[in-house]
Amino acid sequence: MNTRKIIECEQRRFGKIINFRLSSKFMKVGITLGALSIVMMLVRKFALEGDTDWLKLLLQKTLLVGLLIMSISKDKEEDEMVITLRSQSYAIAFVIGVVYALVMPYVEFGVDSVIGSNVSEFKNLGDFQVLLFMLMIQLMFFHSLKRFR
Repeated sequence: MNTRKIIECEQRRFGKIINFRLSSKFMKVGITLGALSIVMMLVRKFALEGDTDWLKLLLQKTLLVGLLIMSISKDKEEDEMVITLRSQSYAIAFVIGVVYALVMPYVEFGVDSVIGSNVSEFKNLGDFQVLLFMLMIQLMFFHSLKRFR
């Protein structure tokens, strides 16, 4: 096969993946999923008794899916500026998320050492906490950048 054709085919595939966006109507779906997940988390915490760890995990995953849907939904007016702002917000969220994942365990350990009488063990962040933080940072920066353009 011609290497040029292979390269062009790969570029088209990458372009489809990079430019993938859901319709702007999915923003409402993401907001609804996120809000319902948060409400159900509160209900589980304060109203339900017994072993509901499975529900907690399900609601965490549902919240992440809702935020992801919000993150990849198009705006009503999707132009080059919005695409650039979206990519900038992803880059900012990635950098801040990595710094958060590296620094936060030490902060928690230090606070536990100062406040608590016994030194607690050093613990890493969970995947839910890091992903939730990164998606929230991305959405916050994207909407802030859009407002100030």
